[in-house]
Amino acid sequence: MNRTIEITVTKDGQTRVETKGFIGAECRDASRFLEQALGQQLDELLKPGFHQSESVQQQIRSGN
Repeated sequence: MNRTIEITVTKDGQTRVETKGFIGAECRDASRFLEQALGQQLDELLKPGFHQSESVQQQIRSGN
């Protein structure tokens, strides 16, 4: 799966950073520099992939 970081900027200047394809806390490590550059974090929504381990993700990819 491809790993991407999507940044959305609204008309009023608010930003949203969304990571895709990362396992567990990798998403936080990958997007940390953007979040620091954009300013104070107001909210965080953790997707199901955040709570999965790498071994579970490998099993899903291999079909086991």
